[in-house]
Amino acid sequence: MKNKGAINLIIVVALAAIVTSCDKDEDPPDPVIDIEGNTYKTVRIGNQVLMAENLRTTRFNDGTDVALITDNTDWGNLTTPGYCWYNNEEADNNSYGPLYNGYTVSTGKLCPTGWHVPAREEWQQLREFLGDTLKGGGKLKETGTTHWLTPNRGADNTSGFTALAAGIRYFEGSYKALFNYTCFWSATETGTNDEWYLSLYFGDAIVNISYRSKNHGF
Repeated sequence: MKNKGAINLIIVVALAAIVTSCDKDEDPPDPVIDIEGNTYKTVRIGNQVLMAENLRTTRFNDGTDVALITDNTDWGNLTTPGYCWYNNEEADNNSYGPLYNGYTVSTGKLCPTGWHVPAREEWQQLREFLGDTLKGGGKLKETGTTHWLTPNRGADNTSGFTALAAGIRYFEGSYKALFNYTCFWSATETGTNDEWYLSLYFGDAIVNISYRSKNHGF
């Protein structure tokens, strides 16, 4: 999502979701380019402009590296920024992008310059625009079963967001839910070690917004 500018933002991480997904206030020229030269499509949903692909950078927008953490114990003990590839297999997961922990999002430097990970309120506004908490997730999910398990219920991708089921890394380091589930961090903390996120699931079309510890990888 793009940082607030001349027009009022209703509001992904680059994501990271982004996603990892990031967002923007005005329509940008396609493609968006990150610090490593990766390019991204964008989509307007209501008054929000969002990246329509998962963020793939392994560097912050100031050029510093995000730490690659492969060991499960190291991941679980981490209290600083870190990323990984699902099952530590970059080649098999490039289309999904890395999984970032919440400490990485909290730096405010993960998205391309001028973009930001949406706040919880911005994800909530997106859900409201989609019109139905129980069905709105289908408008965000890629159709078919290339990146989702059957039945990928309710998926029609009418928003153009094209969410993929990238799976997650749990707080203790294990990988779960590829093809099954995906989460996009928000930039909003709970005041403890938790951070809010938006999630989508293959078995329903719900847009869920909840929170988990920053030691998770989304």
